[in-house]
Amino acid sequence: MSQTTPPSNGLTYADAGVDIDAGNELVNRIKPLVKATSRPGADSDIGGFGGLFDLKGAGFTDPVLVAANDGVGTKLKIAIETGQHRTVGIDLVAMCVNDLVVQGAEPLFFLDYFATGALDVDTATDVVAGIADGCKLAGAALIGGETAEMPGMYVQGDYDLAGFSVGAVERGAILPRKDVAEGDVLLGLASSGVHSNGYSMVRKIVELSGLTWSDTAPFDSGKSLGEALMVPTRIYVKSLLAALKQTSGIKALAHITGGGLTENLPRVLPDSCSARIDLARISVPAVFGWLAETGGVAQAELLRTFNCGIGMVAVVSEDEAEAVSSVLRDAGETVTAIGRIEAAGAAPVLFDNSLTISAGLSK
Repeated sequence: MSQTTPPSNGLTYADAGVDIDAGNELVNRIKPLVKATSRPGADSDIGGFGGLFDLKGAGFTDPVLVAANDGVGTKLKIAIETGQHRTVGIDLVAMCVNDLVVQGAEPLFFLDYFATGALDVDTATDVVAGIADGCKLAGAALIGGETAEMPGMYVQGDYDLAGFSVGAVERGAILPRKDVAEGDVLLGLASSGVHSNGYSMVRKIVELSGLTWSDTAPFDSGKSLGEALMVPTRIYVKSLLAALKQTSGIKALAHITGGGLTENLPRVLPDSCSARIDLARISVPAVFGWLAETGGVAQAELLRTFNCGIGMVAVVSEDEAEAVSSVLRDAGETVTAIGRIEAAGAAPVLFDNSLTISAGLSK
């Protein structure tokens, strides 16, 4: 039996494929990025064994902690194949903090997990820079994370990404409220595009189209296909927190992720209610028209796979719908009344009319 002869000066961790110096270089590069996310309650220093957060320093009186974790899914494959690594960090933060704010919680801090076979410091720095961008958009402090270099687990150039965020809400302000009732208005907040769900189908449709990532996007002549599909998930935190603080009309919030409107709205509704949505009122981004046409995707499948232009839904009392809409619009959101709550019907979500999915689609 043959044996591999160890190096004459002794085996090192680098010989096994793990570069400690590269890890140290990454920490040095990201320290200023992390520091830029500092907020009351956190000083954003990294390098210790854990991150600290002071709830009293953040201004809470009787807080309940809310936690969420998530990843970016196969959108990472497009990032890796196109070399566009910065925006997936925003996606990662968005998928976590948007899940916190729907419970009325203010995101406080965020931690990330970056795993790869061989650490590329430039790539990892881009990813963490995007995470810091997302944290600033959400008002959360990036207080730590983990970089795992695992030779043999990932092919050259691949990496995986996960995130974890904690928020807090005063005990009496937890959402959804128990008074969701018939007549409440459904306000839809526009998405920025596909966000971070359904990318296994997106990649399959791109494959069927015969296009490459560098080709011009058929639905956006100003971007390559890769650039257009890498637009990051919208972070709704600051606008929704403003509406929660300035009005009293928001009874429930639903983050429209995988499962679309069909699967996500029922998560915040009582069994006694259904949501009736007028699909004709939704302004559908052209990317969904291209996906539907190119992949032959039926409307029902489109609605339960993608957000179709609505990334967040607010259930609002009718008498405060305009006040809530005004605050959200002032905060930069595009808001549309897309339906109402009614007595429980044949399904938790009932759809009227059809999506208009061809506008802006280039032939």
